[in-house]
Amino acid sequence: MEKKTNIRWVVVALLFFATTINYIDRQVIGLLKPYIQEDLQWSETDYGYIVTAFQIAYAIGMLACGRLLDKVGSKLGYSIAIIVWSIGATLHAAVRSVAGFGFARAVLGLGEAGNFPAAVKTIAEWFPKKDRAYATGLFNSGSTIGAIIAPIIVVGITLQWGWRWAFIITGLLGFVWVVAWWIIYKAPHENKKVNAAELAYIEQDEEEEEMKSNVTWKELFKFKQTYAIVFSRFVTDWVWWFFLFWTPDFLNKTHGVDLKATVLPLIIIYFMSSIGGIYGGAVSSRFIKAGRTIDFARKTTILIFALLVLPLNAVPYIHNIWIVVLIIGLATSTHQAWASNIFTIVSDVYPKHVVASMTGISSVGGAIGGALASSFVGLILEWTGNYATIFMIASCMYLLAWLTLKLFVPIKQIKV
Repeated sequence: MEKKTNIRWVVVALLFFATTINYIDRQVIGLLKPYIQEDLQWSETDYGYIVTAFQIAYAIGMLACGRLLDKVGSKLGYSIAIIVWSIGATLHAAVRSVAGFGFARAVLGLGEAGNFPAAVKTIAEWFPKKDRAYATGLFNSGSTIGAIIAPIIVVGITLQWGWRWAFIITGLLGFVWVVAWWIIYKAPHENKKVNAAELAYIEQDEEEEEMKSNVTWKELFKFKQTYAIVFSRFVTDWVWWFFLFWTPDFLNKTHGVDLKATVLPLIIIYFMSSIGGIYGGAVSSRFIKAGRTIDFARKTTILIFALLVLPLNAVPYIHNIWIVVLIIGLATSTHQAWASNIFTIVSDVYPKHVVASMTGISSVGGAIGGALASSFVGLILEWTGNYATIFMIASCMYLLAWLTLKLFVPIKQIKV
């Protein structure tokens, strides 16, 4: 009897590295904000608008990328996305004005929008439902590994050659990945390394999915699950963007941490979030293997982690930087655990052939929330000069998202 192979985990590794590069590229501007702000004389509002440009383009890209991926497939669609965002990343080195940075961020956002729809679609194609949350947690941990690696790479390059080279060198990483992706990746039915036992394991949910008919975008919005998932992304995704783009600035302005000294606190914060991403998926999968329903597993896991983000409210009032770092790290860990489960919920509720489209639609909610919040954060900082209001709001968002899912999203595959 044939044994299952490990080829599925090679696929996860490819997704992990793509997500790592994705987050290295998007985090560079947050790390260099104090440097660039001093050099180009940005205001807090200017920076908020630049981040907003990324978020708006990200939202637009999510709709386009989701549909593109479902039409042309993961291999070609993923490649197009990474080429676009890598071009956008390197463009930052060539601009000087706020408008120029806004344009470069928009190109980056359009391309980066394809990462998660492509990765979630690929996971749905390669894993049965019981394993998807864990596999999603593994590839999604690339976002935090990218956030860990970025300070080391960016600080080193900036101190040696200047901040423009930080954008150029990190932007080139995506082109390397595309070459590896085209050499290694093939879909399960086309991959000669996938034997009969492996394919049977991958397709064990296939009978359930074949009972469903095709689902269009218009049909997706007939379901309350669609609105609830979009709303839950709207109220939570911006919190992660806030951590990513403002944490270095927060540490600098409230604790006097300069660019070089920022590296260790950020490594700790994003190392913790990496653990949360993997553990969040593992907890959910363990509940299922213990005999609990998928609905119970996903929602209970989200509730547990939502409670762990509440201490974030105290951060502006704590003077010990390492306690602050641990609380922010716990909050970022919570977000990654949440992300592992919300991405998986999409593949639990929607048929495989619209998973990328639905991931894109739900991510539009997150990107719109992020775009509004980026300008909102910049304006609040301009008006108040402190982060207290922002942290207070952020600390409550995951409980609101859990309540929304609890009330409006029965986690079972939709029937059309």
